Amino acid sequence: MGDQLEPDFIQALEHRPKSGITEAKGIPLIDLSPSTNSSKSDDLANLVAEIGDACENWGFFQVINHGVPLEVRERIELASREFFALSKEEKKKVSRNEVNLFGYSDFEITKSVRDWKEVFDCTIENPTVIYASDEPDDGELKELYNQWPQYPPDLREICEVYASEMQKLTYKLLGLIALSIGLPKDRLHGFFKNQTSFMRLNYYPPCPAPQLALGLGRHKDAGAMTILAQDDVGGLEVKRKSDGEWIFVKPTPDAYIVNVGDLIQVWSNDKYESVEHRVKVNSEKERISIPFFINPSHSIWVEPLEELITDQNPGKYKGYSWGKFYATRKLSNFKKLTSENIQVHHFKL
Repeated sequence: MGDQLEPDFIQALEHRPKSGITEAKGIPLIDLSPSTNSSKSDDLANLVAEIGDACENWGFFQVINHGVPLEVRERIELASREFFALSKEEKKKVSRNEVNLFGYSDFEITKSVRDWKEVFDCTIENPTVIYASDEPDDGELKELYNQWPQYPPDLREICEVYASEMQKLTYKLLGLIALSIGLPKDRLHGFFKNQTSFMRLNYYPPCPAPQLALGLGRHKDAGAMTILAQDDVGGLEVKRKSDGEWIFVKPTPDAYIVNVGDLIQVWSNDKYESVEHRVKVNSEKERISIPFFINPSHSIWVEPLEELITDQNPGKYKGYSWGKFYATRKLSNFKKLTSENIQVHHFKL
């Protein structure tokens, strides 16, 4: 959107009709085509309003006409199935650990016995720079690298192509979210130079006793935003803000599920809220999902954006280091903590 359109855009946004998504049965489904295919300020204003309403009332939404080629998604889903079909011995050759935080893990070796799944993690910036320790006064940095399995042989190339497409969608969504809270569309972009974003291949095998296990327990995402691809089996459930009910997210062909994370909750000073979600397992079918976790640089200091702070709307969080937060959360996967895992609410004023 050029600068010459901004006055018209703002006027259209202020006078647009309310979407009424709080009455919707499921999370909102949003068509992103006006962000690239339309020069009309009214169309873009309506899109931004939809994004804002979804972030405020749900914390979740699905997007279609997002620009990610279908063949890119199909390739990574197929490669994921090929990798997880390998023997456990073969997959464990690229197991993640306290030294190498990216690679394979399964529900037999993770902390939470409720998480009925296997995962393969890879970082977006290779190497990714993080703090070497979660100790507050330790400023030592370390570099993390991806490790790739021998099979399937093209997994690295497929993941890198997919990550490139996810990055394009990331910045499109960050721009729309920034506009929805009255900020320039590139206001959030600078936080993601030298990012700590990563992607995960999730495999949920059939569970013989689905009533006794969860694919993933209830939680909120600590980063800025998550973009999820899920297959046609489904399993994701979102806790609806209006009444606390758990809502099943019905798979929509070629759609991506987007949710606001803790960082956008802090940056927006609680205008947008990170929402609890979980994954239920299936007794008969396996499930593949691919979340893309959007995280800023380790050097970012997280606090409410100064443009949003007024006497009537004072800051609701004290600042914290994303790098130390991230190191604490990552390392907690491999060692027993002496206290509760760090959460964003610990910084609430």
